[in-house]
Amino acid sequence: MTLDEIETFVCIAEVGGFTEASTRLRRSQPAVSRRIRELERALSAPLFERAGRRVALTDAGRAFLPHAQAALAAARDGERAVRDVAGEAKPLSVAIVGTLADSHVVDALRAFEARFPDAPVDLRTATSREVSVLVRSGEADLGLRYFPDADPALESVPLGAERLLVVVPASHEITERRLPGLGPLRDERWLGFPPERLQPDSFGQVLRRHLAAAGLADPSITVIDSLTAQKRLVEAGLGVALMPVSAVREELRIGSLRTIEVDGLDAELPVVAVRRKDGHRSRLATAFLTELKARTPELCRPLEPSSPSTVVS
Repeated sequence: MTLDEIETFVCIAEVGGFTEASTRLRRSQPAVSRRIRELERALSAPLFERAGRRVALTDAGRAFLPHAQAALAAARDGERAVRDVAGEAKPLSVAIVGTLADSHVVDALRAFEARFPDAPVDLRTATSREVSVLVRSGEADLGLRYFPDADPALESVPLGAERLLVVVPASHEITERRLPGLGPLRDERWLGFPPERLQPDSFGQVLRRHLAAAGLADPSITVIDSLTAQKRLVEAGLGVALMPVSAVREELRIGSLRTIEVDGLDAELPVVAVRRKDGHRSRLATAFLTELKARTPELCRPLEPSSPSTVVS
């Protein structure tokens, strides 16, 4: 098997289809299919079950995926290590949850670029799960996401936490800025995220946990896997949500959304940087992480390590 075949396999597994993978890899679809056929021939096992344009991993594919990701990441780490020794400037690749691209991240980028003017930064946005996937495969040097990742192959470096507030449409019938509890919102349709697979904590579980703690039995929760879509639905009066302040600043400014303070609601999203535990520590990634940790004053408060996969360094 070749590195090209492994890269193609990992890409298809991530994006869920041959057509999407050919676009990301900038290869023709026949070339992508040929690499997978060669890889399946080398392994003597089918790796994907095909259903139209979409594919799913077979049992063999699921067994092979973590090893393929590790091999691909190791190869990319090797390239970075050689470039570091040679002093070559390769773009620093950072994957970040879109709502975290806020002032403290911008400040960190400016400080980093001032220190390393010849080192471009490749910044890409993704969901928390996708951020971890990009870091795990070595496609990103560093990731910023919500909640530590439980994967023992990743380190999660705590940066702080973003506060969550109840967000309602500007025209909502409740006009108070503060409520004594969530009781007045018991009949609302809540918009939330799906729980993240194989993660003990995730954004999708925060809402459910706080509604249960407030005694709201069997609340109406509509799962919407997009913060932007949630905001548009709340603006349209089709639900309320629990959202990080950074995600709704523009809507609050123009008056299309309102926030309601709720006594006793101490909801927050831990913010962490993720990197491969055994990955190459490039000087650029280390420098950027240092700038990030120095520029998170508006996050609620520092977090203490909460699991073996969470480290402070």
